[in-house]
Parts: sequence; structure tokens; C-alpha cells
Amino acid sequence: MTAVLARPRALVPTRADTPGWIRLLAGLTVLLTVITALVMAADARSTRHGIDVIGHHTAPTVTATEDLYFALADMDAQLANVLLAGDDSTLAAVRTTALTTFDQRRVQADADLQQAMTIVTNDDATQQIRELLDKFGQYQALAADTFQLADLDRGEAGRPSGRTLAAYRAATGMVPDLLSRAQRLADTNSGVLSQSYQDSERTTVAARARIAVLGLLVLAALLGLQVVLRVALRRRVNPALAVTTVLAAGLLLGGYIANATAAQQLTIAKRDAFDSLLALRQARALSYDANADESRFLLDPAHTAQYQQSYFDKSQRLAGVRAHGVDDYASALDQAIAAHAGDLKDAISADSFLGKELGNITFGGERQAAEQSLRQYQAYQRDDHTLRGLAGGDLRAAITLDTGGSNDHFAAYDKALVATIDINQQAFDTAIGKGGNALSGWSTWLPYTAAALCALLVLAGVRPRLAEYR
Repeated sequence: MTAVLARPRALVPTRADTPGWIRLLAGLTVLLTVITALVMAADARSTRHGIDVIGHHTAPTVTATEDLYFALADMDAQLANVLLAGDDSTLAAVRTTALTTFDQRRVQADADLQQAMTIVTNDDATQQIRELLDKFGQYQALAADTFQLADLDRGEAGRPSGRTLAAYRAATGMVPDLLSRAQRLADTNSGVLSQSYQDSERTTVAARARIAVLGLLVLAALLGLQVVLRVALRRRVNPALAVTTVLAAGLLLGGYIANATAAQQLTIAKRDAFDSLLALRQARALSYDANADESRFLLDPAHTAQYQQSYFDKSQRLAGVRAHGVDDYASALDQAIAAHAGDLKDAISADSFLGKELGNITFGGERQAAEQSLRQYQAYQRDDHTLRGLAGGDLRAAITLDTGGSNDHFAAYDKALVATIDINQQAFDTAIGKGGNALSGWSTWLPYTAAALCALLVLAGVRPRLAEYR
């Protein structure tokens, strides 16, 4: 029993055993350096993987599903526009454009569904996409019936035949469910992205903590080894160990900075860019759905109250102001913007989509683009107010405004939104690229090479000193 207990003590040199202390501290330094290199490389690989997942998997999935919502909403708006144009020869261009755009959005929605299926994040999302595909097919069939009946009955502008209107109601009646399913899918994927970001953020924090702890241990071992050599051998400086210390410190500092840089770029990508991208894409999708409500309001007199309320609710989600209903929304928006012309983020509610963007301005040109979006939205809302005033007495004039000047202002608003989206998308892509590049080399050769050099230098530094004891 005594012999067994004596073994561990043999690992620790006696106070007078200078060679033993040199070997112990040299071995400990090499071991700690190797462990540090392995840990740093593993952490760098994990962080790069997290950045890659966010930048090239989950973010594109969210984009595809938000784009799906937009495409579906505009399909139904164009279906309504075809019926608003009717068989009126003066609105033939409106009808042609609506049919062309409907087909473009149909192809776009199909591509979005296929992309979402290709890079699907979990089983729940897979099931949601399959259900959406089924519902989307049903909607297309009903829309095709509506187009066919409109061609056969040749109704006047804004007043389709009874059976055409019934077919349209069946088609547009599916849209809320379709959009709700698309939004749930987008929310699911957005949740996956947020979780991926939180996981990556925790990984980078833990990695920096490990670098700090292991770094202190490596430097302490090196310092202890140099103290032993100085005290025992009366040598002021061991050049090899001095270089090892500088190299180890450089390795640790470089790894820490690389990790911190990657974490910073990840924050820029998620909080500064992607949070704005999400709000802006949701705003764009909802704007097209609201625009469709405007056409539905003119097309289906039996459901005007329903479509007016739906339009108002969506307007408030886009840019919330103190308004009681659709009749005073445009004037309330005008007053809010006039009262806060110096800082438009205070003009609308912070939890509305455009408010979220105005409260998260980060990049060059972003403020100007975001404010331009709000001002173009303001012009579109003024048209809507005029349009509703015309609808009761002059339907033809209301349709002309809806498919003409109002659509032009909506297109200008959409263009400003897309410009703001592009600024944030470019910033997101740049941050993801910089985050990955910051760790380039740290996940493979760089820490291993530095550890090998440190080991060789330690050996070169202590071997001549140990030879003096032979």
C-alpha cells in the first residue's frame, strides 16, 4: 500500500531536483500549448460553422418564406386587378399587366416553395411546406376558374358577373389561410435563425473564456520555467524561451481577437442587418396584401367593411399612428410625420414594421432610404383616402386611380423599400463574409503550427541547460 501511494510523489521533483523541475515545467508548457491549440481550433471550427449556418442556410430560408408571402399576396392583388379592368378597352393595358404579373408571381411563389424545401431546417417546417404546396395548388385552380369565367362573361370594369365574382370569392377566400401558413413557416425559420445566433453567441463567449484561462496557464508555466532557470542557473534570459513567450502571447492574443472579431461581425449580421431585413421584408409582404385589400374593396361591395378594416389593420402594422379607422389614417400619418420631421422614427410606433427599421439605422445611406420609404408610403396612403372617397360616387374614377396614380405611388414606395432591403442585405452578406474570414486559418493550420514551434523552442531552450547536469 505504501509503495502505491509513493508513486504520485515521484512525479513531483524534490526542492533540490532542479532538472526535475525544468523537465516538469517544460513538459507542462508543451502540453498546455498543445491543448490550447486544439481547443482554439475546435472553437474556431464551431464558430465558423455557426456563421455558415446563419449566413447560408437559415437566413436564405427565412428570405424565401417571406418572399413567398409577398408573391402570394401580389398574386391575389393581380387577380383582383384583372376583374377591376374587366372588358373595358381603356383598361386593357391594366388587364394585360395584371395577367403577366400574376404569372410571374406564380412562378416566383413556386420557386420560393422549392427553395424552402431544399434548405428546410426541421420536420415541422417540412410538413408546413407540404401543406402550403397543397393549398397553393388549390388556389391556382380557383384563380384559373376565375380568369376563365371573366373571359367568357366579359363583365364591365369593377363589376364582374355573378358567377365570376363567386369564383373570385372562393379563390381570394383561401388567401388568408395561405398567407397565415406562409407567415407561420417564416416565423418557424426565423426562430431557428435566432436560436442559431444565440448558440453561436454563447460559443464565442465561452471560446474567449477558454482562451483566457488556457492562456494564463501557458504563460504561467513559461514564466515558472524561466524563473527556475534564472534562480538555479543564474542565467538572466533564455532566448528560446523568451521567443516562445512572445509566440505564445501572439497566438493567444491573435486567437482572442479573431474570435472577438467573428462575434462582432455575427452581431452586425444578426442584430443590425438581419433584424432590419426581417422587418422590411415583412413590411413589403404585408404592403402587397394591403394593396390587394384596396382592390378587393372596389371589386366586392358586399364585403367593403371587411376589406376596409383589414386594410386599416395592416396599415397600422406597417406604420402605427393615432388613428381611429381607415378614414382618418392618412391624415393622422400626415400629422405625425409633420410633427416629427427631424426624426421620423418618433412619428410612428416603434413596434410597427417601418418603425422597427427606423429604430435600427446602422449603415451608410440606410436612414435616407428608410425615411424615403415612409414618405412614399405617406403618398400612397393619401391616394387611398382619395380613392375611398371616389368609390361611392364614381367607381370608374376610383378604378382609374387604383390602377394608375395610386399604383405608381405604391411602386415608388416599394422601390424605396427594396433599396433599404438591399442596403441591409449587402451589410449582412459582408458581415457574414468577414466573420468567416476572421477565423480563416485559426480552425486548421495556424494554432497547430504555433504550438509545434512553441514545443520546439521550449526543447531548444531547456536541452542545453539539462545537459549541464549530466
